[in-house]
Amino acid sequence: MMKDLQTEMKKAVAQAAVDQIQDGMILGLGSGSTAALMIKELGRKISSGHLKDIVGVTTSFQGEVLASELGIPLRSLSAVSRIDLAIDGADEVDPSFQLIKGGGACHVQEKLVAALASKFVVVVDSTKLVEHLNLSFKLPVEVLPSAWTHVQKRIQFLEGASSLRMATKKAGPVVTDQGNLVLDVTFKGGIKDPENLEQQINNIPGVLENGLFVNIADEVLVGKIANGISSVNSLQKK
Repeated sequence: MMKDLQTEMKKAVAQAAVDQIQDGMILGLGSGSTAALMIKELGRKISSGHLKDIVGVTTSFQGEVLASELGIPLRSLSAVSRIDLAIDGADEVDPSFQLIKGGGACHVQEKLVAALASKFVVVVDSTKLVEHLNLSFKLPVEVLPSAWTHVQKRIQFLEGASSLRMATKKAGPVVTDQGNLVLDVTFKGGIKDPENLEQQINNIPGVLENGLFVNIADEVLVGKIANGISSVNSLQKK
């Protein structure tokens, strides 16, 4: 029953995000379960003629396959000069709109797309709202395969304990869309200064990108359930 309620929250917030899309937009199409529901709803609106002249830029191979199956026109990130609106999920959102992303190991492309967007909308269910980042969800750090042990040692100096993310249906580690590996990191007491830590981690040789999305989200759409009815709250920066 709880899983059904969470799915209803995700559907409601995906619909609210698609309602912001207008004809002629270039869209950043995110990754993960909520973003997948958004892509499906977008596909329905395009096929029914309610939205026209839409172009999508996906953040993962998963999203590319889904969007292609639904007939959503796609371009690569290098082929667009702007993105009007990017819509993506998050694994954690704190009260300052700082995010942890990368549960699906797509955060490098996700951050590239979000950074290029004129508006970045985050779609989550209420379970993703936290008071402090990294207390329960580990911070993903994408690393070159040859450098992961060196990066792990450097992260220890930042008081982070990390482990190589292992695949569940194959032998060995998770390999990202870019062919790299992922370290999942926990900092004692959580992350107190996301902006500084994002830069410190990215300055370690061998790191491609980490899952801290700092000062980049414009709006957070939060799906919730009350008395068995799903609704969406729009949280915007003050």
